[in-house]
Amino acid sequence: MQYNMLEAKSQLSRLVQAALAGEEVIIANKGVPVVRLVKVDAPERARKPGAWAGLPAAEADWDTPSTNAAIVDALTGDQST
Repeated sequence: MQYNMLEAKSQLSRLVQAALAGEEVIIANKGVPVVRLVKVDAPERARKPGAWAGLPAAEADWDTPSTNAAIVDALTGDQST
């Protein structure tokens, strides 16, 4: 089904439901089709809670000024330290 922009604004909920049901929904501007509403697919891989649980704990000095300076130097290419 095709709707002009003004119609689509007033019927957006119904158009979204139609797209979710698998219908092709086209929105036109002055009679010229410009966009198509489509259902977004589910992510290919579900998030796995606890995936990082086995990582080693951060060292106690992870946020010291010298560590931060070394990180800045590494990211900016300064090899003087």
